[in-house]
Amino acid sequence: MTRVGVNGYGTIGKRVADAVTAQPDMDLVGVAKTRPNFEAETATRKGYPLYAAVTDRADRFADAGLELAGTADDLVAASDVIVDCTPSGVGAENAALYADHDTPAIFQGGENADVADVSFNARGNYAEAVGADSARVVSCNTTGLSRILTPLDETYGVEKARVTLVRRGGDPGQTGRGPIDDILPDPVTIPSHHGPDVNTVLPGIDIDTLGMKVPATLMHTHSVNVTLDSAADASDVVDLFENERRLFVIPPSADIDGAGKLKEFADDADRPRGDLWENCIWEASITVEGRDCYLFQAIHQESDVVPENIDAVRALRGDADAEESMTTTDESMGMGFGYRG
Repeated sequence: MTRVGVNGYGTIGKRVADAVTAQPDMDLVGVAKTRPNFEAETATRKGYPLYAAVTDRADRFADAGLELAGTADDLVAASDVIVDCTPSGVGAENAALYADHDTPAIFQGGENADVADVSFNARGNYAEAVGADSARVVSCNTTGLSRILTPLDETYGVEKARVTLVRRGGDPGQTGRGPIDDILPDPVTIPSHHGPDVNTVLPGIDIDTLGMKVPATLMHTHSVNVTLDSAADASDVVDLFENERRLFVIPPSADIDGAGKLKEFADDADRPRGDLWENCIWEASITVEGRDCYLFQAIHQESDVVPENIDAVRALRGDADAEESMTTTDESMGMGFGYRG
């Protein structure tokens, strides 16, 4: 069994911790928090050993009635792999701690690519992370783009990808984020960071990206245009995507016209926290004109990177190849809806 520690128990960390406990080949050592808020209480209630991410703040947990198993240093020392789910920039600061313990580490997409040996997406470049000392699971948007561009490139070849990302202003719990009543180019310059980030996983893909930020919390939406090397038929692209394990092709009969209904669908399907680990692609949007393929997809920014973190653990350990790991991850988490209407 691989002992996994999770440093940071916020939006991503709490989901990764739950996913680790679902794996047949992993044990959760515990989770680290900077302060004794409601998430720390939730971790304790779930029976997850709680560690103080900042040693000088350990007494605050005792004052709040929360028992600690130790400090972040203790967590790293007890783990075979550490998954850093701290806010952007903090992971880079933590890298020295992981190196001091010679503990392989997984970072999140908010960090710069040079924080780790490899930027990681299970469908795009799993093999490159096998046996590495560290990996950076790319951002939610880069994860979503890598999942569709990889099979398109393998099947038809990709001459050029052009993507406009309409991004949520913040997660539901990020009350300080915005905009409140505005629509912002984010950034106003081209490309947005997403295209270069895709190239850290898929260096051979020619891609331009534009970003916009809107006053929403539910999901991101991508408008995708891919010029293929060879001609394709829309129905064949639909079939291709339906055979991809982490893509949910939304049938027209589902009557799901936006992110709100997608989240309600996930809630009705008893997904934990209403999570959508898969890309959600509207079947009716998949159109091919000549060699140009068009589609709309929605990306749940709180959850789509979670299975990638689990696969990254196995890759660093060298415990399984991509197919074996993704199968285990998906089955243990309950991936896939099997909805055809």
